Amino acid sequence: MSTDPADPAAAEEPPTPGPQPEVSARAEGEPGAAPSDPANASGEAGSGDGGPGAESSVSGPAEVPDGEAAAEAADPEAAHAGEAGSGDGGPGAEPSGSGGGGVGESPAGPTADADAAKPALSEAAAELAAQKVERERIARRKAERQGPVEAGAKLSGKAADLLAAVRAVESGEKPSAVYFDEAPTAPRKAAAAPAPAPRTPAPTAAAAAPPPPAVGDVDAVRAVLARAGAPEALAVQAATALGEGAAEQLTEDPWRLLAVAGVRPAQADGFARALLGPEAGPGDERRSGALVGWLLAQAALKGHTALEAPVLEKALAQYGVPDPAAALEQSIGDGSVLVFHEPLGPPVADDEEQPVRVLVGLEGCALAEESLADGLARLANTFQEPADWDKGATGPAAELIRAVAGHGLVTHTGGEAARIEPLALLAAAREFGLRACLATHTPAGGAVTVAGLLAGAEGPGRDADGQFALDLLIVLDAPQLDVETAAALVESVPDGARLVLSGDPGVLGSAGPGRVFADILVARACPQVVSRTPDPGPLGELVSGIGIGELNQVDAPGKEVVIVPVRDAGEAVHRTVQLVSESVPRAFGIPADSVQVITPGHGGSAGTRALNAALKERLNPGPGRFGGFDPGDRVVHVPSPGRALPARVVSADADGLHLDASGTRIVVPKERVESQVRHGWAVTAHQAVGERWPAVVVVLPGDAADALSRDWVYTAFGRAARHLSVVHGVDQALPRAVAEVLPKPRTTRLTGLLQALVAAARQQPE
Repeated sequence: MSTDPADPAAAEEPPTPGPQPEVSARAEGEPGAAPSDPANASGEAGSGDGGPGAESSVSGPAEVPDGEAAAEAADPEAAHAGEAGSGDGGPGAEPSGSGGGGVGESPAGPTADADAAKPALSEAAAELAAQKVERERIARRKAERQGPVEAGAKLSGKAADLLAAVRAVESGEKPSAVYFDEAPTAPRKAAAAPAPAPRTPAPTAAAAAPPPPAVGDVDAVRAVLARAGAPEALAVQAATALGEGAAEQLTEDPWRLLAVAGVRPAQADGFARALLGPEAGPGDERRSGALVGWLLAQAALKGHTALEAPVLEKALAQYGVPDPAAALEQSIGDGSVLVFHEPLGPPVADDEEQPVRVLVGLEGCALAEESLADGLARLANTFQEPADWDKGATGPAAELIRAVAGHGLVTHTGGEAARIEPLALLAAAREFGLRACLATHTPAGGAVTVAGLLAGAEGPGRDADGQFALDLLIVLDAPQLDVETAAALVESVPDGARLVLSGDPGVLGSAGPGRVFADILVARACPQVVSRTPDPGPLGELVSGIGIGELNQVDAPGKEVVIVPVRDAGEAVHRTVQLVSESVPRAFGIPADSVQVITPGHGGSAGTRALNAALKERLNPGPGRFGGFDPGDRVVHVPSPGRALPARVVSADADGLHLDASGTRIVVPKERVESQVRHGWAVTAHQAVGERWPAVVVVLPGDAADALSRDWVYTAFGRAARHLSVVHGVDQALPRAVAEVLPKPRTTRLTGLLQALVAAARQQPE
């Protein structure tokens, strides 16, 4: 490693955007509300942020929750600096938690102006609509299963009470009040689950954009908001989120305002007090029910598909709910949330009590996770005899080719250099005459995007049954798959086809709920091929060491790795601009447009906003006449949460902002530019996942120390192909993060579900 001892002058700090208006000034400090929530200007916006419109919540700049679920339940409004680890998938997603810490704050949703006008069906809308259709098809298939599966015959005591409560909920009865008391905290084990039912595919309907709310509904909601002193700009969002009769819903239950993205409990409390007066107490059943759903939604934004009941009860208590257990029981009885039990440890004798852990989750995540487990188990048990692919099983991909020849589901792990192996598999499969397809999360030569494949805009299309017309699907960067996307993908893989999930398990995880790739690896339900292809050179050695918790000083004779120490954030901004515009192009012949800056968060004096302002002034100065952008600006386009595309501004007209994304022209309607486009000279590590650049400058200002973790450093450093400069202002926090700060855990059910399904299938007689 080299150290650059130059002493640059501190750069002037660019201004950052100001806070957004609050829903109600009376919201803060209301009885029953959580402690005041200082906005973290240096943190990254919540999971699913990914775009400029999500950087700040309705009450101001979005805070970045972090930490373990239990810790956040104890202080659910606590702000945390930095980008917050592995919640984001793909180069544009910006999660709020590094794998999710439990419950926390939501990102800001679309602006009122953005929702007021709906453009023609876009790629993002088509993708979301296609996924919705897939979800509906999955739900129909679930409903068609005949007869209940007997389970729990050996349970007794608290486990029996729990099972009885679950069945009471399913039958419409009110559940027992005892099963959340003293929930076990033993280590998690795989849960027993029934064998999958026969799969009945159905055709996929054409995607359609959701209709905008009626003008009358918006006006009625606007009147209710005005009566309570809330910003009328929320009317479109509220009418969209609540649907028909939104004004009546808000009048009867003001806490329904929590369904609007970016609205926090303290703000909803102020809104309710303005409408209901003294009746709006912290123990109101309407408030408790809304809080249960809101907390689970925030947990999903951080990657959880469910929360343990004691964690959720603790969070409710922090928000002033007098009887959290009763509130949770009421929500389960109403059917607004689902409860699950997972046996802990091996089965016990008939006269012993089976330890269980109690999980609570929202229906959407639960349905997706169960459907995903069903689909993966179906693929894992597809082939009894391997195909004869020996003639193609040569070179570094030989092991992968042999594994795929005999199995319907295979995982493949490795670093950047290992990507040649799934590419070799693709070529071999096509030589065998198979219909093979390679899918990535970002545009790449010879591949389709996952979003385009699901939307039907790219790839082989679908057959009469709504399945992909292919024999082999290879998905790269599999750690970026969330449960809903993965479920839609797996459900569309036809019987008799093969699925290969390939990725680097050390990078930051998905933006959405779940940890699909990691759960599949833990379940060991299919062959796992570990690449032996090492990443070459000093950069490969450095990143490989980080992956095992070691920050080594590597020998870099060609200055492949350079450390640039800085004293403060102002100096960090100045040195970054200097590196991008002068030093790297001069020393390595890499143009400034091929140098990418990565920093932990959006806010703060050395976050993406400040760095992009300084880099634009140096590299492409202009008045920003197109909504803050000029032709030639590097940008990140975020058509949907968790998905981003690097692009460049071409022009603008009445249709919107015209972008060029790797040769593909994109038009962003002018009302959506603010929420979907951000300058892209500097990005976060979550936005950078899945991409590589010839040169990367990683900026680590002093206030980013708490945001660092091993997976963040691994991801950021691994984006460089030829040269890495580290603008270093965190002292010993960097080696400490690599050695000690692991990705935050996510609470999910996929591992247990998948293990049980595969085991049950293998026990069935042939």
